[in-house]
Amino acid sequence: MRPEIAGLDLRLRRRSVLWYSVGMACYAYLIVAMYPTVRSDSSLESLAANNPELLALFGVSGSLTSPTGWLSGNLYTNFLPLLVLLMTVSYGAAAIAGQSTDGTLGLVATLPLRRRRIALEKVAALIVLSLPLAVVTLACALAGRAFDLEVSTSALVGTTVTVVLLGIDHGLLAMLVGTTSSSRGLAVGLTSAWAAASYLVSSLAPVVDWARALRPASLFYWAVGDGQLDSGPSTAAYLVLAGVAIVLTGLLLAMVERLDIG
Repeated sequence: MRPEIAGLDLRLRRRSVLWYSVGMACYAYLIVAMYPTVRSDSSLESLAANNPELLALFGVSGSLTSPTGWLSGNLYTNFLPLLVLLMTVSYGAAAIAGQSTDGTLGLVATLPLRRRRIALEKVAALIVLSLPLAVVTLACALAGRAFDLEVSTSALVGTTVTVVLLGIDHGLLAMLVGTTSSSRGLAVGLTSAWAAASYLVSSLAPVVDWARALRPASLFYWAVGDGQLDSGPSTAAYLVLAGVAIVLTGLLLAMVERLDIG
């Protein structure tokens, strides 16, 4: 049986996905192309050395002019994951809670499909939505070799995977909160608050003691906050991020079965 529900949800968002991806590609390519002009900039090194706490808020730690430091500080620890989350959290909140509010979920529920099938198709759509921004950024980062931006291919691919998993985890959380509360606004608010706290803990961990102690609870830490571009994500990072997705999917399926669809 064809995934009609996932296909419909994706078609409704195809234009926003396209334009977000085009914008992300332009930005990522600009960052990559700028590298030859900044790699010997001593003022950036001084900025990083003299203001570690301030730069940590933007996910920057260590050298800003090294290839991995430049990509991390301008793409992978902040801009890319935040945009991926914007895409997945907005869909996750709208997928069930939003459709329940506007009355379309009741129409979907009349189709000859089990509720679990409907939920799984929406999870599949969420996974697809998490990919485009990460993939175009990876392509631009790999093109960085033409600009002397040498970063390990395996580390880039691995970090791209963890960013995708990060987006899926937060999208699933938004979907679960929306299903439980039937409130799209609450789903966006709670998930965004959790993502912001997770980001701050991961970013401040290198310079703030209390954040360092909490970083294992941060999904941002497992995805992009542990020097992933230098040596690639650890096996533990993949297991944590994938495990969270599996647990949230299981909870979502259980809650959908109990959902009162008017």
